[in-house]
Amino acid sequence: MKIVNKVVDLQKEISLLKEQGLRVGLVPTMGALHEGHLHLVTLCKEQNDVCVVSVFVNPTQFNNKEDLEKYPRTPEQDCEKLKSAGCDIVFMPSVEEIYPEPDTRVFNFGALEQVMEGKMRPGHFNGVAQIVSKLFYMVNPDKAYFGEKDFQQVAIIKNMVKQLNLPLTIVQVPIVREKSGLALSSRNMRLSKEQKIEAVNISKTLFESKENMNKMSIQKTIDSVIEKINSIPSLEVEYFQIVDGDTLQNVSAWNDSNYIVGCITVYCGDVRLIDNIIYKH
Repeated sequence: MKIVNKVVDLQKEISLLKEQGLRVGLVPTMGALHEGHLHLVTLCKEQNDVCVVSVFVNPTQFNNKEDLEKYPRTPEQDCEKLKSAGCDIVFMPSVEEIYPEPDTRVFNFGALEQVMEGKMRPGHFNGVAQIVSKLFYMVNPDKAYFGEKDFQQVAIIKNMVKQLNLPLTIVQVPIVREKSGLALSSRNMRLSKEQKIEAVNISKTLFESKENMNKMSIQKTIDSVIEKINSIPSLEVEYFQIVDGDTLQNVSAWNDSNYIVGCITVYCGDVRLIDNIIYKH
């Protein structure tokens, strides 16, 4: 496994591989890797000749400076895990390497970015689009892999690929969960043992809501999920919305769409956790 810090070195490596006709897959990450990330790496290895993983905590997608500072960073452990998973190239650049000058590009994702995470974190998805597009230009991958836990982010990235007319396939991978049901997240590292146990109520409540969806309207499902989660002392729902899986706009009845997803954000203490459940697809 090669560890590369400079864009010029990365591009040299990639061009040599491309000259040999090899297919290159990319897994963009912000590090603090867990089994969810490693599942993406495994898929990438299976579907391509070469697996590139980027590890970079991107400052332009944080609209909260404190959140950026607290974001877990574990580069040595990340490299060990990636080596074990069979990664070929790890790209670990500095902020100065990625942004030698400020990125002033402004993307327009219309209604996709005006709801949920986009509404709660203004500028977040513009920062995501900046870094992911940069990585796509640097690596020129055939396929790129993203976890479905960040459901809205995947929709945004797919839209960006269309806008920029990039010749690659986005592979959307279902959520990987702990045995308890808790969605794997780098932010879980910041939870205490007690909080981790209580956070399981997020996925548990979502799973129950899917089992009961035929007995309840959309609005009753929303109200019930919020009420159940908020009844746990350490949990507070920021939003729970049931939306069309393609447009991300609210649906008002179960027959409004063939693709319906419930997206939730919950504070567990001061740690912000996101999850979702696919009701119909």
